[in-house]
Amino acid sequence: MKTKLTQLLNIKYPIIQAPMFLVSNVAMVTEAMKAGIAGCIPALNYRTLDELRAAIKMLHNNKVEGGSFGFNLIVNKSNIKYKAQLEVLCEEGCDFIITSLGSPEETIKKAHRAGIKVFCDVTDLKFAKKVEALGADALIAVNNEAGGHRGNLDPGELIEQLNSNCNIPVISAGGVGTKADLDTMLTYGAEGVSVGSPFIASIEADVTEDYKQACVDYGAEDIIMTERISGTPCTVINTPYVQKIGTKSPWIERLLNKNKRLKKWVKMIRFSIGMRATEKAAKQATYKTVWVAGPSIEHTNSILSTKDIVNRLVS
Repeated sequence: MKTKLTQLLNIKYPIIQAPMFLVSNVAMVTEAMKAGIAGCIPALNYRTLDELRAAIKMLHNNKVEGGSFGFNLIVNKSNIKYKAQLEVLCEEGCDFIITSLGSPEETIKKAHRAGIKVFCDVTDLKFAKKVEALGADALIAVNNEAGGHRGNLDPGELIEQLNSNCNIPVISAGGVGTKADLDTMLTYGAEGVSVGSPFIASIEADVTEDYKQACVDYGAEDIIMTERISGTPCTVINTPYVQKIGTKSPWIERLLNKNKRLKKWVKMIRFSIGMRATEKAAKQATYKTVWVAGPSIEHTNSILSTKDIVNRLVS
């Protein structure tokens, strides 16, 4: 399965284990590398820079031929740790960085000086052309089947648009839970895929068994959009608690969001509140179950090792 992505990252299979807030960890990425793919962790999964630095060192020690590792950076003002996290990544080194939710210009410049490749999340052609002009090494094409903050275009349409107008590799994000799904994305013209939700129900994931089992028990038809986590529509499992609280932002937030001066601060507060609630649901036994996932959990029938999930995607 040689593609531009396997060549860029020196991996066996054209798959990135997508960075997932609270879910991704060193154990998962280590097993992903052993299985011949790339693994990625959100830098925000680490509360301190020392913890982030320690994780990078462990991944360097655990790295094997045919695998690679990277980190995800939120590069807008909602992440006040961004600049310090970028410095640590450049000092310690990793194979790649995936940027989200902002301009990647500073990240691309500093990462390239450190020999690190930069892939950028995009949902449309306009932003894709901007990040290509800034020097991005590849595009993470977030489609309307992705988990978390997804795009608006279906996979085939988005991949075709980007390939027709950009000259860097396109990695499709969303809608891959089986080998057939992977093959479909490659047929559309993707050079690889970014896969997240199927790995939530992995033995190595550091979330509650309830969260993992929910990914087994629920399916694609149970995934809905909510504004209550970050203020921006996000996919979650439609649990009884989600049904109870609804999916729209509270009316006061919607009112304040109409004020241009206040909108940024309202978004930051909502993001902070939503992330704390999501962390509690993921890490503790609680009836307040707001579990982020995408429709590709449709193919999750049991809790498996990361190795077995990779095997399902490639064999």
